[in-house]
Amino acid sequence: MTIEETEANHISDHILDWIEDTVPFLPSFLDDPYSSDDINSYHQWWNQTEELCQDPINTDTNLTAITITTTNDKLTEESNPTITSSPQPSNSSRKRGSPDDSVQNHQQRKKQSHRAVSNEEKDGGAVVTGKRSNGTKKSNSKSTGNNSNNGNSKEGRWAEHLLNPCAAAITTGNLSRVQHLLYVLHELASSTGDANHRLAFYGLRALTHHLSSSTTTASIAPISFASTEPKFFQRSLLKFYEVSPWFAFPNNIANSSILQVLAKEQDHKRNLHILDIGVSHGVQWPTLLEALTRRSGGLPPLVRITVITATIENDQDTETPFLVGPPGDNFSPRLLSFAKSMNINLQINRLHNYPLKNLNAQVIKSNSDETLIVCAQFRLNHLNHNTPDERTEFLRVLRELEPKGVILSENNTDCSCNSCGDFATGFSRRVDYLWKFLDSTSSAFKGRESEERRVMEGEAAKALTNRGEMNEGKEKWCERMTRVGFVGEMFGEDAIDGGRALLRKYDSNWEMRIEEKGECVGLWWKGHPVSFCSLWKLDVKGNGS
Repeated sequence: MTIEETEANHISDHILDWIEDTVPFLPSFLDDPYSSDDINSYHQWWNQTEELCQDPINTDTNLTAITITTTNDKLTEESNPTITSSPQPSNSSRKRGSPDDSVQNHQQRKKQSHRAVSNEEKDGGAVVTGKRSNGTKKSNSKSTGNNSNNGNSKEGRWAEHLLNPCAAAITTGNLSRVQHLLYVLHELASSTGDANHRLAFYGLRALTHHLSSSTTTASIAPISFASTEPKFFQRSLLKFYEVSPWFAFPNNIANSSILQVLAKEQDHKRNLHILDIGVSHGVQWPTLLEALTRRSGGLPPLVRITVITATIENDQDTETPFLVGPPGDNFSPRLLSFAKSMNINLQINRLHNYPLKNLNAQVIKSNSDETLIVCAQFRLNHLNHNTPDERTEFLRVLRELEPKGVILSENNTDCSCNSCGDFATGFSRRVDYLWKFLDSTSSAFKGRESEERRVMEGEAAKALTNRGEMNEGKEKWCERMTRVGFVGEMFGEDAIDGGRALLRKYDSNWEMRIEEKGECVGLWWKGHPVSFCSLWKLDVKGNGS
Protein backbone atom coordinates (compact mmCIF):
# COMPACT_ATOMS: atom_id res chain seq x y z
CA MET A 1 0.00 0.00 0.00
CA THR A 2 1.36 3.44 -0.89
CA ILE A 3 1.29 6.62 1.12
CA GLU A 4 -1.90 8.43 0.24
CA GLU A 5 -4.00 11.25 1.52
CA THR A 6 -6.84 10.03 3.67
CA GLU A 7 -9.28 11.23 6.30
CA ALA A 8 -7.87 10.65 9.78
CA ASN A 9 -9.55 7.85 11.67
CA HIS A 10 -9.82 7.29 15.43
CA ILE A 11 -6.14 6.35 15.70
CA SER A 12 -5.03 9.71 14.30
CA ASP A 13 -6.97 11.42 17.08
CA HIS A 14 -4.45 10.00 19.50
CA ILE A 15 -1.62 11.48 17.44
CA LEU A 16 -3.18 14.93 17.85
CA ASP A 17 -3.88 14.62 21.56
CA TRP A 18 -0.47 15.76 22.68
CA ILE A 19 -0.56 18.72 20.28
CA GLU A 20 -3.78 20.01 21.83
CA ASP A 21 -2.29 19.98 25.31
CA THR A 22 -1.17 23.13 27.06
CA VAL A 23 2.23 23.39 28.67
CA PRO A 24 1.85 21.60 32.03
CA PHE A 25 3.83 22.16 35.17
CA LEU A 26 5.58 19.77 37.51
CA PRO A 27 3.90 19.89 40.94
CA SER A 28 6.01 20.11 44.05
CA PHE A 29 5.91 17.25 46.49
CA LEU A 30 6.11 19.84 49.25
CA ASP A 31 2.47 20.65 48.51
CA ASP A 32 1.42 17.10 49.39
CA PRO A 33 0.38 16.64 53.04
CA TYR A 34 1.66 13.08 52.98
CA SER A 35 5.32 13.02 53.99
CA SER A 36 7.42 10.24 52.55
CA ASP A 37 10.54 9.35 54.50
CA ASP A 38 11.83 7.52 51.43
CA ILE A 39 11.77 10.56 49.19
CA ASN A 40 13.22 12.86 51.84
CA SER A 41 16.04 10.43 52.52
CA TYR A 42 17.08 10.34 48.87
CA HIS A 43 18.15 13.96 49.16
CA GLN A 44 19.76 14.01 52.60
CA TRP A 45 22.92 12.37 51.36
CA TRP A 46 23.17 14.39 48.17
CA ASN A 47 24.57 17.90 48.22
CA GLN A 48 21.78 19.94 46.70
CA THR A 49 24.05 22.95 46.23
CA GLU A 50 26.27 21.24 43.68
CA GLU A 51 25.91 22.75 40.25
CA LEU A 52 24.94 20.62 37.31
CA CYS A 53 27.44 20.20 34.55
CA GLN A 54 26.53 22.16 31.44
CA ASP A 55 25.26 20.14 28.48
CA PRO A 56 25.02 16.90 30.51
CA ILE A 57 23.91 14.88 27.50
CA ASN A 58 23.79 15.25 23.79
CA THR A 59 20.48 17.05 23.29
CA ASP A 60 20.40 16.75 19.54
CA THR A 61 17.53 14.28 19.26
CA ASN A 62 16.12 15.14 15.85
CA LEU A 63 15.69 12.09 13.71
CA THR A 64 17.86 12.29 10.65
CA ALA A 65 17.39 10.37 7.44
CA ILE A 66 18.52 6.78 7.90
CA THR A 67 20.21 4.73 5.24
CA ILE A 68 20.82 1.09 6.07
CA THR A 69 22.55 -1.65 4.18
CA THR A 70 21.84 -5.13 5.44
CA THR A 71 23.20 -8.57 4.70
CA ASN A 72 20.30 -10.33 6.35
CA ASP A 73 19.73 -13.45 4.29
CA LYS A 74 16.01 -13.30 4.93
CA LEU A 75 15.65 -10.10 2.95
CA THR A 76 15.93 -11.70 -0.46
CA GLU A 77 13.75 -9.46 -2.55
CA GLU A 78 16.86 -7.81 -3.94
CA SER A 79 20.50 -8.76 -3.94
CA ASN A 80 22.36 -6.62 -1.38
CA PRO A 81 19.14 -4.71 -0.63
CA THR A 82 19.21 -1.19 0.73
CA ILE A 83 16.53 0.17 3.00
CA THR A 84 16.33 3.92 2.78
CA SER A 85 13.93 6.11 4.65
CA SER A 86 12.46 9.13 2.96
CA PRO A 87 14.59 12.25 3.30
CA GLN A 88 13.79 14.59 6.15
CA PRO A 89 11.07 17.03 5.03
CA SER A 90 12.46 20.51 4.70
CA ASN A 91 9.45 22.46 5.92
CA SER A 92 9.12 23.46 9.52
CA SER A 93 6.21 21.14 10.16
CA ARG A 94 8.59 18.17 10.45
CA LYS A 95 10.51 19.69 13.33
CA ARG A 96 9.53 18.93 16.84
CA GLY A 97 9.98 21.68 19.37
CA SER A 98 12.53 21.51 22.15
CA PRO A 99 11.53 21.84 25.80
CA ASP A 100 12.21 25.58 25.53
CA ASP A 101 9.70 26.23 22.74
CA SER A 102 7.42 29.19 23.28
CA VAL A 103 3.66 28.88 23.48
CA GLN A 104 3.49 30.50 20.04
CA ASN A 105 5.65 27.77 18.56
CA HIS A 106 3.57 25.21 20.38
CA GLN A 107 0.40 26.53 18.76
CA GLN A 108 2.12 26.63 15.39
CA ARG A 109 3.02 22.96 15.68
CA LYS A 110 -0.64 22.20 16.33
CA LYS A 111 -1.47 23.50 12.85
CA GLN A 112 1.53 22.05 11.08
CA SER A 113 1.79 18.52 12.51
CA HIS A 114 -1.51 16.94 11.51
CA ARG A 115 -0.94 13.42 10.24
CA ALA A 116 -3.38 10.68 9.39
CA VAL A 117 -2.78 7.04 10.19
CA SER A 118 -5.08 4.30 8.91
CA ASN A 119 -4.87 0.75 10.17
CA GLU A 120 -6.33 -2.47 8.84
CA GLU A 121 -5.42 -5.79 10.43
CA LYS A 122 -5.15 -8.70 8.04
CA ASP A 123 -3.48 -12.05 8.36
CA GLY A 124 -0.99 -11.33 11.08
CA GLY A 125 -0.15 -7.68 10.58
CA ALA A 126 -1.39 -4.13 10.29
CA VAL A 127 -1.08 -2.22 7.03
CA VAL A 128 -0.54 1.40 7.88
CA THR A 129 -0.46 4.50 5.75
CA GLY A 130 0.32 7.98 6.90
CA LYS A 131 0.49 11.42 5.33
CA ARG A 132 0.83 14.89 6.66
CA SER A 133 -2.24 17.05 6.22
CA ASN A 134 -2.25 20.78 5.63
CA GLY A 135 -5.48 21.14 7.54
CA THR A 136 -6.08 21.44 11.23
CA LYS A 137 -8.02 18.82 13.13
CA LYS A 138 -9.31 19.80 16.51
CA SER A 139 -10.13 17.41 19.27
CA ASN A 140 -12.96 17.82 21.72
CA SER A 141 -10.80 16.61 24.56
CA LYS A 142 -7.32 17.66 25.50
CA SER A 143 -4.68 15.19 26.48
CA THR A 144 -3.12 15.37 29.89
CA GLY A 145 0.22 14.32 31.23
CA ASN A 146 -1.00 10.80 31.82
CA ASN A 147 -2.15 10.22 28.25
CA SER A 148 -5.69 9.57 29.45
CA ASN A 149 -7.07 9.54 25.92
CA ASN A 150 -4.64 6.85 24.89
CA GLY A 151 -5.38 4.89 28.03
CA ASN A 152 -3.88 1.46 27.90
CA SER A 153 -5.98 0.00 25.10
CA LYS A 154 -4.26 -1.45 22.08
CA GLU A 155 -6.26 0.91 19.85
CA GLY A 156 -4.71 3.92 21.58
CA ARG A 157 -1.22 2.50 21.32
CA TRP A 158 -0.78 3.20 17.62
CA ALA A 159 3.02 3.04 17.65
CA GLU A 160 2.83 -0.69 18.33
CA HIS A 161 0.66 -1.11 15.22
CA LEU A 162 3.66 0.12 13.25
CA LEU A 163 6.60 -1.34 15.16
CA ASN A 164 5.36 -4.91 15.60
CA PRO A 165 4.28 -5.42 11.96
CA CYS A 166 7.63 -4.00 10.87
CA ALA A 167 9.46 -6.50 13.08
CA ALA A 168 7.27 -9.27 11.65
CA ALA A 169 8.08 -8.14 8.12
CA ILE A 170 11.80 -8.23 8.94
CA THR A 171 11.40 -11.77 10.27
CA THR A 172 9.58 -12.97 7.15
CA GLY A 173 11.82 -11.06 4.75
CA ASN A 174 9.11 -8.79 3.28
CA LEU A 175 11.40 -6.00 2.12
CA SER A 176 8.79 -3.72 0.56
CA ARG A 177 6.71 -3.82 3.73
CA VAL A 178 9.76 -3.10 5.87
CA GLN A 179 10.60 -0.09 3.68
CA HIS A 180 7.05 1.21 3.89
CA LEU A 181 6.71 0.86 7.66
CA LEU A 182 10.15 2.35 8.31
CA TYR A 183 9.13 5.37 6.27
CA VAL A 184 5.87 5.84 8.20
CA LEU A 185 7.70 5.43 11.50
CA HIS A 186 10.25 7.97 10.39
CA GLU A 187 7.46 10.46 9.65
CA LEU A 188 5.71 9.99 13.00
CA ALA A 189 8.60 9.40 15.41
CA SER A 190 9.58 12.13 17.83
CA SER A 191 11.59 12.17 21.04
CA THR A 192 9.46 15.03 22.39
CA GLY A 193 5.91 13.91 21.65
CA ASP A 194 3.59 11.80 23.76
CA ALA A 195 4.27 8.18 24.69
CA ASN A 196 3.34 6.94 21.21
CA HIS A 197 5.66 9.35 19.42
CA ARG A 198 8.48 8.48 21.80
CA LEU A 199 7.88 4.76 21.40
CA ALA A 200 7.98 5.19 17.62
CA PHE A 201 11.24 7.14 18.00
CA TYR A 202 13.02 4.52 20.09
CA GLY A 203 11.44 1.63 18.21
CA LEU A 204 12.61 2.99 14.88
CA ARG A 205 16.12 3.29 16.21
CA ALA A 206 16.00 -0.28 17.51
CA LEU A 207 14.72 -1.69 14.23
CA THR A 208 17.37 0.10 12.19
CA HIS A 209 19.99 -1.01 14.68
CA HIS A 210 18.84 -4.61 14.22
CA LEU A 211 19.00 -4.34 10.45
CA SER A 212 22.35 -2.60 10.38
CA SER A 213 24.15 -4.44 13.17
CA SER A 214 25.90 -6.84 10.81
CA THR A 215 27.46 -4.21 8.60
CA THR A 216 27.42 -0.77 10.17
CA THR A 217 26.63 1.08 13.36
CA ALA A 218 23.46 2.90 14.29
CA SER A 219 23.30 6.46 12.98
CA ILE A 220 21.79 7.91 16.14
CA ALA A 221 23.90 7.89 19.29
CA PRO A 222 21.94 6.56 22.26
CA ILE A 223 21.18 8.81 25.21
CA SER A 224 21.95 6.82 28.32
CA PHE A 225 23.39 6.83 31.82
CA ALA A 226 26.85 6.16 30.44
CA SER A 227 26.80 9.34 28.32
CA THR A 228 25.91 11.70 31.18
CA GLU A 229 28.04 13.59 33.65
CA PRO A 230 28.11 11.85 37.08
CA LYS A 231 26.44 14.67 39.01
CA PHE A 232 23.65 14.94 36.51
CA PHE A 233 23.28 11.17 36.47
CA GLN A 234 22.62 11.09 40.20
CA ARG A 235 20.27 14.06 39.97
CA SER A 236 18.29 12.27 37.26
CA LEU A 237 17.92 9.21 39.46
CA LEU A 238 16.72 11.29 42.41
CA LYS A 239 14.20 13.15 40.29
CA PHE A 240 12.87 9.93 38.81
CA TYR A 241 12.45 8.41 42.27
CA GLU A 242 10.46 11.49 43.26
CA VAL A 243 7.98 11.34 40.40
CA SER A 244 7.74 7.61 39.61
CA PRO A 245 7.53 4.43 41.73
CA TRP A 246 9.11 2.33 38.96
CA PHE A 247 12.18 1.72 41.16
CA ALA A 248 11.16 3.48 44.36
CA PHE A 249 8.42 0.93 45.06
CA PRO A 250 10.49 -2.29 44.70
CA ASN A 251 13.33 -0.65 46.65
CA ASN A 252 10.89 0.22 49.43
CA ILE A 253 9.62 -3.37 49.54
CA ALA A 254 13.19 -4.71 49.48
CA ASN A 255 14.31 -2.51 52.38
CA SER A 256 11.28 -3.55 54.43
CA SER A 257 12.10 -7.18 53.63
CA ILE A 258 15.66 -6.78 54.87
CA LEU A 259 14.36 -5.40 58.17
CA GLN A 260 11.88 -8.28 58.33
CA VAL A 261 14.67 -10.85 57.95
CA LEU A 262 16.78 -9.10 60.59
CA ALA A 263 13.86 -9.04 63.04
CA LYS A 264 13.79 -12.86 63.01
CA GLU A 265 17.46 -13.15 63.93
CA GLN A 266 17.85 -14.05 67.60
CA ASP A 267 21.25 -12.42 67.87
CA HIS A 268 20.73 -8.72 67.19
CA LYS A 269 24.44 -8.07 67.48
CA ARG A 270 25.34 -9.94 64.31
CA ASN A 271 26.82 -7.99 61.43
CA LEU A 272 24.62 -7.32 58.40
CA HIS A 273 25.94 -8.16 54.94
CA ILE A 274 23.91 -7.18 51.86
CA LEU A 275 24.84 -8.54 48.44
CA ASP A 276 23.60 -5.84 46.05
CA ILE A 277 22.87 -7.28 42.60
CA GLY A 278 20.73 -4.41 41.39
CA VAL A 279 20.46 -1.20 39.44
CA SER A 280 19.85 1.38 42.18
CA HIS A 281 23.35 2.90 41.99
CA GLY A 282 23.23 3.49 45.74
CA VAL A 283 19.93 5.38 45.83
CA GLN A 284 18.20 2.47 47.59
CA TRP A 285 20.37 2.40 50.70
CA PRO A 286 19.98 5.74 52.55
CA THR A 287 16.43 4.88 53.62
CA LEU A 288 17.53 1.45 54.85
CA LEU A 289 20.39 2.94 56.87
CA GLU A 290 18.05 5.45 58.42
CA ALA A 291 15.57 2.69 59.28
CA LEU A 292 18.33 0.70 60.98
CA THR A 293 18.79 3.54 63.47
CA ARG A 294 15.18 2.98 64.61
CA ARG A 295 15.57 -0.81 64.90
CA SER A 296 14.38 -2.16 68.23
CA GLY A 297 17.46 -4.34 68.65
CA GLY A 298 19.82 -1.49 67.93
CA LEU A 299 22.29 -1.01 65.09
CA PRO A 300 24.30 -3.96 63.78
CA PRO A 301 27.97 -3.61 64.79
CA LEU A 302 28.88 -3.56 61.09
CA VAL A 303 26.87 -3.09 57.92
CA ARG A 304 28.56 -4.36 54.78
CA ILE A 305 27.26 -3.80 51.24
CA THR A 306 28.92 -5.77 48.45
CA VAL A 307 27.95 -4.27 45.11
CA ILE A 308 28.25 -6.21 41.86
CA THR A 309 28.89 -3.45 39.35
CA ALA A 310 29.32 -3.15 35.61
CA THR A 311 31.22 -0.50 33.71
CA ILE A 312 30.98 0.91 30.22
CA GLU A 313 33.92 -1.22 29.14
CA ASN A 314 31.89 -4.40 29.67
CA ASP A 315 30.47 -4.88 26.19
CA GLN A 316 28.32 -7.77 27.33
CA ASP A 317 26.25 -5.58 29.58
CA THR A 318 26.18 -2.24 27.78
CA GLU A 319 22.60 -2.79 26.61
CA THR A 320 21.19 -3.87 29.97
CA PRO A 321 18.79 -1.08 31.00
CA PHE A 322 19.80 1.03 34.03
CA LEU A 323 22.90 -1.04 34.77
CA VAL A 324 25.89 0.95 33.51
CA GLY A 325 26.56 4.32 35.13
CA PRO A 326 28.78 7.05 33.70
CA PRO A 327 32.56 6.77 33.95
CA GLY A 328 33.74 8.28 37.21
CA ASP A 329 30.49 7.83 39.09
CA ASN A 330 31.00 6.54 42.62
CA PHE A 331 28.23 6.78 45.21
CA SER A 332 30.33 5.18 47.96
CA PRO A 333 31.84 8.38 49.49
CA ARG A 334 28.43 10.04 49.75
CA LEU A 335 26.82 6.97 51.27
CA LEU A 336 29.70 6.46 53.72
CA SER A 337 29.44 10.08 54.80
CA PHE A 338 25.69 9.71 55.29
CA ALA A 339 26.20 6.59 57.41
CA LYS A 340 28.86 8.29 59.52
CA SER A 341 26.47 11.14 60.32
CA MET A 342 24.16 8.54 61.94
CA ASN A 343 26.97 6.64 63.69
CA ILE A 344 26.56 3.58 61.45
CA ASN A 345 29.67 1.50 60.83
CA LEU A 346 29.35 0.97 57.07
CA GLN A 347 31.67 -0.76 54.63
CA ILE A 348 31.14 -0.84 50.86
CA ASN A 349 32.90 -3.36 48.63
CA ARG A 350 32.59 -3.31 44.86
CA LEU A 351 33.16 -6.23 42.52
CA HIS A 352 33.67 -4.74 39.08
CA ASN A 353 32.37 -6.89 36.22
CA TYR A 354 32.76 -10.06 38.23
CA PRO A 355 30.97 -13.02 36.59
CA LEU A 356 27.93 -13.70 38.73
CA LYS A 357 28.12 -17.43 38.09
CA ASN A 358 31.53 -17.49 39.83
CA LEU A 359 30.30 -15.98 43.08
CA ASN A 360 31.10 -17.84 46.29
CA ALA A 361 31.52 -17.10 49.97
CA GLN A 362 35.23 -16.44 49.55
CA VAL A 363 34.71 -13.90 46.78
CA ILE A 364 32.19 -11.84 48.73
CA LYS A 365 34.09 -12.50 52.00
CA SER A 366 31.05 -13.86 53.76
CA ASN A 367 31.46 -15.48 57.19
CA SER A 368 29.42 -17.13 59.91
CA ASP A 369 29.36 -14.01 62.10
CA GLU A 370 27.05 -12.09 59.80
CA THR A 371 23.54 -12.17 58.42
CA LEU A 372 23.80 -12.40 54.62
CA ILE A 373 20.88 -11.07 52.58
CA VAL A 374 20.84 -11.03 48.77
CA CYS A 375 19.04 -8.21 46.97
CA ALA A 376 18.70 -9.04 43.26
CA GLN A 377 16.72 -6.42 41.37
CA PHE A 378 16.21 -6.10 37.60
CA ARG A 379 19.42 -7.86 36.68
CA LEU A 380 18.62 -11.54 36.27
CA ASN A 381 16.38 -11.24 33.21
CA HIS A 382 19.37 -9.70 31.44
CA LEU A 383 22.07 -11.75 33.13
CA ASN A 384 24.76 -11.91 30.43
CA HIS A 385 21.95 -12.66 27.95
CA ASN A 386 21.64 -16.07 29.55
CA THR A 387 19.33 -18.88 28.60
CA PRO A 388 16.74 -19.95 31.19
CA ASP A 389 18.89 -22.93 32.25
CA GLU A 390 21.84 -20.65 32.97
CA ARG A 391 19.61 -18.43 35.07
CA THR A 392 18.62 -21.47 37.11
CA GLU A 393 22.28 -22.30 37.62
CA PHE A 394 22.90 -18.81 38.97
CA LEU A 395 20.09 -19.24 41.49
CA ARG A 396 21.85 -22.40 42.65
CA VAL A 397 24.97 -20.29 43.17
CA LEU A 398 22.94 -17.97 45.38
CA ARG A 399 21.66 -20.90 47.42
CA GLU A 400 25.18 -22.17 48.02
CA LEU A 401 25.92 -18.85 49.74
CA GLU A 402 23.28 -19.86 52.33
CA PRO A 403 21.73 -16.40 52.71
CA LYS A 404 19.15 -15.70 55.40
CA GLY A 405 16.96 -14.10 52.78
CA VAL A 406 16.80 -13.33 49.07
CA ILE A 407 14.79 -10.43 47.65
CA LEU A 408 14.09 -10.98 43.98
CA SER A 409 12.54 -8.18 41.94
CA GLU A 410 12.10 -8.37 38.20
CA ASN A 411 10.06 -6.98 35.34
CA ASN A 412 6.81 -8.85 34.97
CA THR A 413 5.11 -9.69 31.67
CA ASP A 414 1.92 -11.17 30.33
CA CYS A 415 3.98 -13.55 28.21
CA SER A 416 3.03 -17.21 28.45
CA CYS A 417 5.29 -18.60 25.71
CA ASN A 418 8.15 -20.90 26.60
CA SER A 419 10.54 -18.98 24.40
CA CYS A 420 10.18 -15.79 22.41
CA GLY A 421 12.65 -17.21 19.94
CA ASP A 422 12.08 -15.25 16.74
CA PHE A 423 12.91 -11.58 16.49
CA ALA A 424 9.34 -10.37 15.98
CA THR A 425 7.91 -12.12 19.04
CA GLY A 426 10.68 -11.03 21.37
CA PHE A 427 10.61 -7.50 20.00
CA SER A 428 6.86 -7.17 20.65
CA ARG A 429 7.41 -8.11 24.30
CA ARG A 430 10.12 -5.49 24.66
CA VAL A 431 7.92 -2.90 22.95
CA ASP A 432 5.18 -3.62 25.48
CA TYR A 433 7.67 -3.12 28.32
CA LEU A 434 8.86 0.20 26.92
CA TRP A 435 5.30 1.41 26.30
CA LYS A 436 4.47 1.04 29.99
CA PHE A 437 7.63 2.89 30.93
CA LEU A 438 7.05 5.78 28.51
CA ASP A 439 3.35 6.04 29.27
CA SER A 440 3.96 6.13 33.03
CA THR A 441 6.88 8.53 32.65
CA SER A 442 4.74 10.89 30.59
CA SER A 443 2.34 10.93 33.50
CA ALA A 444 5.11 11.25 36.09
CA PHE A 445 6.58 14.35 34.46
CA LYS A 446 3.11 15.72 33.56
CA GLY A 447 4.15 15.81 29.92
CA ARG A 448 6.94 18.29 30.59
CA GLU A 449 10.19 17.87 28.69
CA SER A 450 13.36 17.71 30.75
CA GLU A 451 16.85 16.32 30.45
CA GLU A 452 16.21 14.09 33.46
CA ARG A 453 13.21 12.55 31.73
CA ARG A 454 15.10 12.13 28.49
CA VAL A 455 18.02 10.28 29.99
CA MET A 456 15.75 7.90 31.94
CA GLU A 457 13.71 7.12 28.83
CA GLY A 458 16.83 6.66 26.75
CA GLU A 459 18.14 4.19 29.29
CA ALA A 460 14.87 2.26 29.36
CA ALA A 461 14.90 2.10 25.55
CA LYS A 462 17.97 -0.14 25.76
CA ALA A 463 15.49 -2.94 26.33
CA LEU A 464 14.60 -2.82 22.64
CA THR A 465 18.14 -3.67 21.56
CA ASN A 466 19.02 -5.93 24.47
CA ARG A 467 19.88 -9.43 23.31
CA GLY A 468 18.56 -11.03 26.50
CA GLU A 469 15.01 -12.24 26.91
CA MET A 470 12.31 -9.99 28.37
CA ASN A 471 9.68 -12.72 28.74
CA GLU A 472 10.66 -14.11 32.15
CA GLY A 473 7.67 -13.25 34.33
CA LYS A 474 6.79 -13.88 37.94
CA GLU A 475 5.59 -17.46 37.54
CA LYS A 476 8.79 -18.66 35.88
CA TRP A 477 11.06 -17.03 38.43
CA CYS A 478 9.05 -18.39 41.36
CA GLU A 479 9.20 -21.85 39.80
CA ARG A 480 12.98 -21.60 39.47
CA MET A 481 13.48 -20.39 43.04
CA THR A 482 11.47 -23.33 44.36
CA ARG A 483 13.32 -25.79 42.15
CA VAL A 484 16.77 -24.82 43.43
CA GLY A 485 15.84 -24.99 47.10
CA PHE A 486 14.17 -21.76 48.21
CA VAL A 487 10.74 -21.31 49.73
CA GLY A 488 8.62 -18.18 49.59
CA GLU A 489 8.28 -15.99 52.67
CA MET A 490 5.20 -13.87 53.32
CA PHE A 491 5.73 -10.12 53.43
CA GLY A 492 5.04 -8.58 56.80
CA GLU A 493 2.53 -5.83 57.53
CA ASP A 494 5.26 -3.18 57.58
CA ALA A 495 6.28 -4.01 54.01
CA ILE A 496 2.70 -4.08 52.73
CA ASP A 497 1.60 -0.92 54.54
CA GLY A 498 4.79 0.87 53.53
CA GLY A 499 4.27 -0.04 49.89
CA ARG A 500 0.70 1.23 49.92
CA ALA A 501 1.70 4.45 51.66
CA LEU A 502 4.47 5.10 49.15
CA LEU A 503 2.14 4.70 46.16
CA ARG A 504 -0.05 7.52 47.48
CA LYS A 505 2.68 9.88 46.33
CA TYR A 506 2.25 8.93 42.71
CA ASP A 507 -0.25 8.79 39.87
CA SER A 508 -3.50 7.00 40.71
CA ASN A 509 -2.99 4.63 37.76
CA TRP A 510 -0.35 2.83 39.84
CA GLU A 511 -1.49 0.01 42.08
CA MET A 512 -0.03 -2.69 44.28
CA ARG A 513 -1.32 -6.25 44.11
CA ILE A 514 -0.55 -8.93 46.65
CA GLU A 515 -0.16 -12.34 45.03
CA GLU A 516 0.97 -15.89 45.74
CA LYS A 517 -0.50 -15.99 49.29
CA GLY A 518 1.35 -12.84 50.31
CA GLU A 519 4.72 -14.07 49.07
CA CYS A 520 4.80 -11.79 46.05
CA VAL A 521 3.89 -8.13 45.61
CA GLY A 522 3.24 -6.73 42.15
CA LEU A 523 3.47 -3.17 40.83
CA TRP A 524 0.87 -2.50 38.12
CA TRP A 525 0.28 0.38 35.72
CA LYS A 526 -3.21 0.91 34.27
CA GLY A 527 -4.21 -2.66 35.03
CA HIS A 528 -1.09 -4.29 33.55
CA PRO A 529 1.85 -5.82 35.43
CA VAL A 530 5.12 -3.89 35.51
CA SER A 531 7.28 -5.64 38.10
CA PHE A 532 7.11 -8.00 41.04
CA CYS A 533 8.93 -8.31 44.34
CA SER A 534 9.34 -11.62 46.15
CA LEU A 535 10.99 -12.71 49.38
CA TRP A 536 12.69 -16.09 49.76
CA LYS A 537 14.44 -18.15 52.42
CA LEU A 538 16.27 -21.46 52.33
CA ASP A 539 14.12 -24.55 52.18
CA VAL A 540 15.49 -26.55 55.10
CA LYS A 541 13.59 -29.63 53.96
CA GLY A 542 15.71 -30.09 50.86
CA ASN A 543 18.59 -28.69 48.82
CA GLY A 544 16.69 -28.34 45.58
CA SER A 545 16.93 -30.44 42.46
